[in-house]
Amino acid sequence: MGDFTEQNLSGTRFERVDLRNASFSQVLLNDSTLRAVDLSGADIRGARLHGVRIRGTELHDVEISGDLENVVVNGVDIAPLVERELNRLSPDRAKRRPQDVDGFQEAWPLIARLWERTTDRARSLPPEALHASVNGEWSFIETLRHLNFASAAWVARMILGEPSPWHPLDLPWDEAPGWEGIPWDREAVPPLDVVLAVRKERQAMVGGVIASLTDESLASSVSQTAPGWPQLDGFPLKECLLIVLNEEWEHRRYAERDLTALGAPASD
Repeated sequence: MGDFTEQNLSGTRFERVDLRNASFSQVLLNDSTLRAVDLSGADIRGARLHGVRIRGTELHDVEISGDLENVVVNGVDIAPLVERELNRLSPDRAKRRPQDVDGFQEAWPLIARLWERTTDRARSLPPEALHASVNGEWSFIETLRHLNFASAAWVARMILGEPSPWHPLDLPWDEAPGWEGIPWDREAVPPLDVVLAVRKERQAMVGGVIASLTDESLASSVSQTAPGWPQLDGFPLKECLLIVLNEEWEHRRYAERDLTALGAPASD
């Protein structure tokens, strides 16, 4: 079994090659050409598929979860159709992308209330179940740790200017490249209440920023040049908040799905 690590294989040609059960992590496949390949049973996570063209392909029993924009299937852009259906199924969902101060100040308390219900639902399970992965996804506690990381990154670091706002239990996304000084303990199994204590502080921080928003501040830009992540210059403050709101909304949806699979009673 070959092991290719830190190698430049650009331009390599694979023909009639068996790569079943191969593992690809942090691999660049930009502008690759795939012809007559069999991807049955493939598990693709954290992939960037911008500008991809897939033709003459069979898509049976396929599950796609992600950010959709200009996704054309058989001549039809399905992204708006998916958005409308998701908003129909959850009418409050549209509020996760506010465009003005009033919208942000409505959206954040709404998301916080929804998460309270989800957390109460999680507490109905045995503590060990909150560390369980469903279909390879993050556990409930890992999800909360990641949301803590997102708030620290986009609000504490980018908006409030703290160069290193991290807690040891903060959890970046799995495909992150890794950075010096940023915690990433994938093996930690902290109790729920320990993670919730950090989350309470982070939620209060985000809520304070949103409560103090003005039209001028919402239209402003922020910069963070210190080593670490994010490291951006002139990034819209509104986009920082929208990223946090979207993370909160989508990960709650995933958490609800997995709590159902773990047998948690439905919310009232």
